[in-house]
Amino acid sequence: MADPTDPQASGSAPDSRIVRINLTDPGEGLTEAEIVDIKVSVGDTIAINDAVIEVETAKSAVELPSHVAGTVTKVLVSIGQEVPVGAPLFEVDTSGGPAPEQSPAAGDAVEATPQETAQAAEQEQDQPKNLVGYGAPSAPQRRRRRRTAQEEDTQVPIDRILAKPPVRKLARDLGIALADVLATGPDGTVTREDVLAAQQRAMSGDTVTVHDGQYFPEESPQAPEGLDAAMKSSRHQPFAGVTSDERTTRVPIRSVRKRTAEAMVASAFTAPHVTVFNEVDMTAATRIVQQLRGSREWSGVKVSPLVVVAKALLVAIRRNPEVNASWDEDAGEIVYKHFVNLGIAAATPRGLIVPNIKDAHLMTLRELAEEIDELAKTARAGRTPLSATRGGTITITNFGVFNIDSGTPILNPGESVILGIGAIKEKPWVVDGQVVPRQIAQLALSFDHRLIDGALGAELLRDISAVLEDPALGLVWG
Repeated sequence: MADPTDPQASGSAPDSRIVRINLTDPGEGLTEAEIVDIKVSVGDTIAINDAVIEVETAKSAVELPSHVAGTVTKVLVSIGQEVPVGAPLFEVDTSGGPAPEQSPAAGDAVEATPQETAQAAEQEQDQPKNLVGYGAPSAPQRRRRRRTAQEEDTQVPIDRILAKPPVRKLARDLGIALADVLATGPDGTVTREDVLAAQQRAMSGDTVTVHDGQYFPEESPQAPEGLDAAMKSSRHQPFAGVTSDERTTRVPIRSVRKRTAEAMVASAFTAPHVTVFNEVDMTAATRIVQQLRGSREWSGVKVSPLVVVAKALLVAIRRNPEVNASWDEDAGEIVYKHFVNLGIAAATPRGLIVPNIKDAHLMTLRELAEEIDELAKTARAGRTPLSATRGGTITITNFGVFNIDSGTPILNPGESVILGIGAIKEKPWVVDGQVVPRQIAQLALSFDHRLIDGALGAELLRDISAVLEDPALGLVWG
């Protein structure tokens, strides 16, 4: 049944001044995203390219800009909502008229009354028409006003809880309502530690007292004395997601974890995996790392053994180009690639992601080090763009950062090879007939057996190992 308040449904012409901002695909293949932050409220004036909303996709948190200038009249989504691509997020009045006097909180959808609609129509007649290509007219516009010092000291209302997107994500995953969390951060901001503390209180059944709108654990020295019993609020009930007997917690499968699971299942049950292992003497490679760290020319560049391993892999791929391929089932073809987009598996607070370095085969060792460092910083901050996770050809995963010796890495979907490197540890090693202490690591190479025979996979791992043991080979083979 048609909505009688919808102008199009009722047969009247829609207001051409009102433009909807829809969820667009910030990368390839996005079908939906979760709203993690709404940066504008009804009544705010925005300009073209102003960030208006932050969404969490399968790989990263992305701020989306506005493609129009005007005044926000409606907010059509709320934080935590999953929205499909193409769905409307906001309605914006692009006429340049004055903003409403009162601005509801972000997330509130406001319906215009017939009287307001009539007043807006009268105002439009007195305003010059906006010319296409010239932006918004130069009519007075109202920006969000600054908060006064008195307002800064005021307790943040419970419906305007301050928390960064990763903290909101953690609370959602644990099933904790932010309204139930004691905020200890600046200006009443809920921190990660606050959420974890709330989880512990909920599991242990600790009580919380309420005074003047502020929450205090009863054992806290901040708790006011002599509180009336009527002001106390016992919170023995478990938080959402914990079963009634408190023996299990059920967490929704969402975002990165959901996409990672889908990718791993697709890879494991599509490509027949074979994994080969080899212990490598990393003494020469680690010596190079130490030399570069102490070099003035490399000042400011983060150098790690991973950089040397990446370079060794690229050299080995040049000697064995057949491994850089993918299996196209639909076309019935093997696609050999003449470039290397090197994926680096990164464990982030949001889960596992695999951004890749475009055209890594063309880079010097220094350029590779800079790219890996920047990739890691961006991933940890949750700002990896979707484009950086697409088009990878071969991946490296580093078990060593967890002090793990080895593992059996699973292929990134669409790729044929993944190299895992374990922790570098001092072990006894035979050199020229003598047992000496050396820096040893184990490499694990998984490959798609449809594309790569065992002999070719072994040759690739052997060449990687050879370059790491004798880096001078990189000059000869590279």
